[in-house]
Amino acid sequence: MARRENSEINAGSMADIAFLLLIFFLVTTTMDVDSGIARKLPEKSDTPQEDVVVKQKNVLDITVNRNNQILIEGTDFVQVTDIKRIAMDFIDNGGGESAAKPDGTPGKPCDYCKGAKDPASSDHPTKAVISLQSDRGTTYGMYVSIQNEIEAAYNELRNRLALEKYKRSYNDLLSDYKDNATESLKEKIDFLKYSYPQIISEPEPIK
Repeated sequence: MARRENSEINAGSMADIAFLLLIFFLVTTTMDVDSGIARKLPEKSDTPQEDVVVKQKNVLDITVNRNNQILIEGTDFVQVTDIKRIAMDFIDNGGGESAAKPDGTPGKPCDYCKGAKDPASSDHPTKAVISLQSDRGTTYGMYVSIQNEIEAAYNELRNRLALEKYKRSYNDLLSDYKDNATESLKEKIDFLKYSYPQIISEPEPIK
């Protein structure tokens, strides 16, 4: 009986299939991308800075523990959604006067603040400092959420003042300046930033 020879397997089509599968997995596979917080650092000053004494009432302490619980002034637990209102009330309190200018001009009361003018809270928006301290166990998402609420508080206060003074919101002025960077728009934006300066302190995380 004649011996039947084994027929060869055509591997060309298998190579094509493997190549197509490789392309499929490369196209459909998602990869993690590192993300971060967009933050513009202050410019380095050539002149030596003097130590500034800040009254405790001009500092709003926000602490986040390793369980993502938010503590205000070390006593009250709050939710993330409460941060914006608390920050606005503190910044806009207007309970005193602004800091004296370098030329010796004395400080003035805040004539644009709508706050309660509580003597136990911040004196002036230019003196109000928000201190945000996290724990090393605090999640990244919680920290970013709190940052967003604080920034939203400043933006809303600037928007309100801009509408009262210029009949346009702060966000609209920024958009206008992006399209047409005029000196007039820059002066308006600088005035709003000076009126409600974003002063945030971030101490070292709690170990």
